[in-house]
Amino acid sequence: MTLVGAATATCSAPPPFRFQPGIDQAFQRLYSSDYRGAQSALDQYLAQQPGDPVGYAVKASAYLFTELDRMGILESEFFESDKKVGDSHKRPGADPAARTAFYQNIDKAQTLARAALSANPNDENALFAACLALGNQTDFMALIERRQLASLSLTRQSYREAKHLLNLNPRFYDAYLSTGFTEYVFSSLPSLVRFFVRFDDVKGDKQQALRHLEIVASQGHYLKPFAKILLATAALRDHRLRDAQGILLELTQSYPANNLLQRELAKVNQRVRQGG
Repeated sequence: MTLVGAATATCSAPPPFRFQPGIDQAFQRLYSSDYRGAQSALDQYLAQQPGDPVGYAVKASAYLFTELDRMGILESEFFESDKKVGDSHKRPGADPAARTAFYQNIDKAQTLARAALSANPNDENALFAACLALGNQTDFMALIERRQLASLSLTRQSYREAKHLLNLNPRFYDAYLSTGFTEYVFSSLPSLVRFFVRFDDVKGDKQQALRHLEIVASQGHYLKPFAKILLATAALRDHRLRDAQGILLELTQSYPANNLLQRELAKVNQRVRQGG
């Protein structure tokens, strides 16, 4: 999908985007590591809004994070070096039932989003759903199915949808998570891979990636806490322990029931005390 230009000016205006309380509730439970509670909230929401692709994309997120948690991938040590991300032979595989449910919800989100975008290419809700679904699928392929290179094409698609959305509505701050994540991923690729993989206008600028994530962390809605988690991870990778400590402290205060965040803060606190 190309950036919006004169050709899209003839399209009808999309309906105003509205953040949904039911989706808010599901995200809050996800950030509290209450994955079953998130599923329950989404089931209730989708019973009332069965045509909303965002609901199915977020439901896929709940299956994704359940698997990431079960496999120990959410631990900070996993993300602190590219070698650990790539060295996956000791990890268990995906649970077949969870994988099936994940892809069923991805397919439903994408089908509904495509239908909405066929009727109106500027539908912000559908574009956001497409970004979420593609982002979830990228993570599932790269981290759980261990198909890192294959996942890059989905990262590119998510970036294009996010750019389209931001051209329509620059204040749709959650979409900056896709653009920031893509910049960060591309900046981390080996030079040889970057030579053969083209990412539109992505430069692989890590500082720009962090600026985009900071926009979401300060002004985003659904994805604000997730952007903070990514910023904390980036800080740990860059050995900026004080920055990671501050972000994790804020997150643990917002989500005291999330034991993983509590453990990560405790580990960072210990490293700071030891001067590491």
